Amino acid sequence: MDLALLLVRCALAAVFALAAATKLADLRGTRRATTEFGAPEVLAAPLAILLPLAELAAAAALVPVASARWGAAAVLVLLLLFSSAIVASLARGRTPDCHCFGQLHSEPAGPRALGRNGVLAAGAAFVLAAGWNDAGLSAVAWLGRLDTAGAVATAALALAAVAAAGSVHLVSVQRRLLHRIEELESGGAAGAPEPGLEVGTYAPEFSLADVEGVILTLGNLRSLARPVLLVFTDSACVSCSALLPDLARWQSEHETDLTVTVVSAGAPEDSRAKAQEHGLDFVLCDPDREVYRAYEGTGTPSAVVVDAGGLVASRLSLGPEKIRDLVGGWISSESPPEGIPVGEPIPSAELPDLRGRSVDLRTFAGEETLFLFWSPACGFCRDMHPDVLEWEADRSGDRPRLVVISSGPADEVRAEGFSSTTLLDEDRRVATAMGSSGTPSGLLFAADGTAAWPIAVGRSQILQLARSRGVAGRV
Repeated sequence: MDLALLLVRCALAAVFALAAATKLADLRGTRRATTEFGAPEVLAAPLAILLPLAELAAAAALVPVASARWGAAAVLVLLLLFSSAIVASLARGRTPDCHCFGQLHSEPAGPRALGRNGVLAAGAAFVLAAGWNDAGLSAVAWLGRLDTAGAVATAALALAAVAAAGSVHLVSVQRRLLHRIEELESGGAAGAPEPGLEVGTYAPEFSLADVEGVILTLGNLRSLARPVLLVFTDSACVSCSALLPDLARWQSEHETDLTVTVVSAGAPEDSRAKAQEHGLDFVLCDPDREVYRAYEGTGTPSAVVVDAGGLVASRLSLGPEKIRDLVGGWISSESPPEGIPVGEPIPSAELPDLRGRSVDLRTFAGEETLFLFWSPACGFCRDMHPDVLEWEADRSGDRPRLVVISSGPADEVRAEGFSSTTLLDEDRRVATAMGSSGTPSGLLFAADGTAAWPIAVGRSQILQLARSRGVAGRV
């Protein structure tokens, strides 16, 4: 029993000492974690220091026999506080990063973290109950009684334990990285909700200082009368740094298409240095991640588009490649498509449907109709596919009829599962003639068969037309 108490005390002391040291080595991350768990901003800085100091004190108290029971009691109290914070966050539907071991190891707060806390609490309870009057062997005295062979064996066991723990940690990190890569490549975890705010909702307003101290708001950025790309970064994020040259290039080459704005969670001086290094404009400082959280950020770098009307125009894109894909859907080196001018009739063109029957586009006059230009191979179409199926299922009589004009092989188009009329335009001959230079895009025609709206490009614009009621009648 005495040896068991000693081993449990030493294990708890090692865990809490490591947790304290790694938190103190990353105070900025620890402070961010406290705010994400709901601590008031005014308490974030002192808590970021006091919590690891309390862990360190508990670890130190566990080693001597005389203070071991008080160290075990402190461990139980800390674990109760940590677990209560996790449960409260889960109840609010949030899973903030636990930052349990600083930058050495961290994971979203959840059942695994609660389970780990339960195991540690069981160890502390054992020390407290079984060792209340006698906490077991003294670590120093026990080591002093070992002969040379025993000391060597103990040192070897300690090194083996450290190596095993390191191996387990590396395997765990590797698995998480592989899982995350799979999620990013597949567009997210299966069945998981899409990150970020709902498309079409009002974008949260904000007021932040840029790296020169000038206050900018979302309204200021929108006043430039073009969509705003908000890119959330952190000066300590390696992937963010790799994306900065692209951001600078987009700001320079596409300033008339998109207002590229960097919202940096790093220290203002670090953000200023990066902005100067890459020649970036519109770099806003968000050191406490308030705006990042308002837009339901899930990692950095990530990005979202806000249209000129102040509505969220895209889901949150996470990672450099996803951000590049997002931007590619909004800016192009070519002139934007013009579509059929408003007031012009549906062109005379025939296309086969999925049964091989020839359909004249002019037969769709008589009812407000949205022609959706599509491709099964288009990544942006893939992102929008669930929205189209949902719209078809919920469509009411006062919303436009949908006609899909799709390129690609017939079997791939058929597999999309659209219930609306679907026409095949494999070489995009008709789509090009109607002014569509890419997918997804859409043209809305009034019941009299004339174009009622300029061509819509991208998910946000198309869905606004698809979900409208009587838009063509108001043009």
